[in-house]
Amino acid sequence: MPLLALLVLLLLLPSANRAADAAAMRPNLIWIMADDLGWGDLGCQGQKLIATPNLDRMAAQGLRFPQFYAGATVCAPSRSVLMTGLHHGHTRVRGNAGKERPQAQALQAGDLTVPALLKSNGYRTALIGKWGLGDVGPAASGLPLKQGFDEFFGYLNQHHAHNHFPSFLWENETKVTLPNDLVAVGDSGAGYASKPVQFADELFARRAVEFVDRHQNQPFFLYWSLVIPHANNERSKALGNGAQVLDFGPYASKDWPEPDKGQAAMIGLLAEYVGRLLRRLEETGLANRTLVIFTSDNGPHQESGHDPKRFNPSGPWRGMKRSLTDGGIRVPFIAWWPGQIKPGLSAHVGHFSDLLPTAAELAGAQPPALTDGISLLPSLQGRSAEQANHEFLYWEFHEGGFRQATLYQGRWKGIRSAPKAEALELYDLQNDPTEQRNLAALQPELVARLSAYLDQARSDNPDWRPQWTQAKAGKRNKAGKPKP
Repeated sequence: MPLLALLVLLLLLPSANRAADAAAMRPNLIWIMADDLGWGDLGCQGQKLIATPNLDRMAAQGLRFPQFYAGATVCAPSRSVLMTGLHHGHTRVRGNAGKERPQAQALQAGDLTVPALLKSNGYRTALIGKWGLGDVGPAASGLPLKQGFDEFFGYLNQHHAHNHFPSFLWENETKVTLPNDLVAVGDSGAGYASKPVQFADELFARRAVEFVDRHQNQPFFLYWSLVIPHANNERSKALGNGAQVLDFGPYASKDWPEPDKGQAAMIGLLAEYVGRLLRRLEETGLANRTLVIFTSDNGPHQESGHDPKRFNPSGPWRGMKRSLTDGGIRVPFIAWWPGQIKPGLSAHVGHFSDLLPTAAELAGAQPPALTDGISLLPSLQGRSAEQANHEFLYWEFHEGGFRQATLYQGRWKGIRSAPKAEALELYDLQNDPTEQRNLAALQPELVARLSAYLDQARSDNPDWRPQWTQAKAGKRNKAGKPKP
């Protein structure tokens, strides 16, 4: 080898080694998201009847954020906020569009997503579970492999994901047939035939562990999007019970209706699945190199026939899924990173849009100029004094008439269901966390400030233009309290 070439090679080797060392130092990121899990469904947040020991251990060893908010009060827009780092008024998908408008519920080629950002910075990216932001056909622009994921296994559209025992799943963009049928017969104890069936989330839990095992020497991003405890809607009509599982586990002997047993069993399974992954990270020595975040896509549902009063899934907050009160949008949020995160509680008010700038900072990447999120890294690393805060958070909801909500300075909640300032309800979460006392008449200056923000909070989106319904404004329930 010529002397000059040898000298150049020797000079480059330290640089190459430093680059390899830098790549090895970048932490892995695992985002685990339950579907329709309530803030109060975890033992560490007050649940008394359903055991969630692995999630409680995760909370005890990690950092729990009691005031953390989903991107939306329903599935698709919440996931769009999560993936794009843009709040509900800026993100591409702003509602559940249904089968008739699949392209309105699909990300487009120009959308920057968390996996695309991380992939461009050397991360291996995978989605396991429910997607909901693209499908084959007119919505193909949003397919996971076109939005930055290297690997995908699960459900493409949310309607398919409403069946926990599907006849097929997707492997990347290929259908994988499963030995399940849609008709329930027999009496296995949970309403199923005795023939073998495959529970989708069990398959996802195995795949999550397999992914970690295959990528121990490269930084990775795993988005593990479970389906439980969402109602098993595809089987509800056949059985009158949308909370079917293979068995009721420790709840089989409870003197409860079957939907209640099934709901509890699903949440118990969820906690067990998460525990499997955490244990595998510890066994492989990856735990101190991996930030694991657990959350839910929105508030709890009441669609499977179970009794929400039994479990109090919203915890102390008012409302459930499809509500803009905190019961519909405040979600569990636990960050676990042994040796890196000091256990405890965070007072920071966070939001799904924060994932993208947090991921960028973890990867040493430049965050996009257009984001509504704020990196959570200062809070995660115990540097609370350096943590930036959201002045406003924003949500909207399009079903049954357009509604908007905002949270100002982490304290003042405004909910508007008609295009006028006088329709705004104002709640002080600091002194009225359950949003019972509408203070709008007593705080006209705050009403004006929040209304002015709501007037300009959203960009125009032809697929999601407001359809105000005046009749929705000011409705009251029998107790005289505003309806969520």
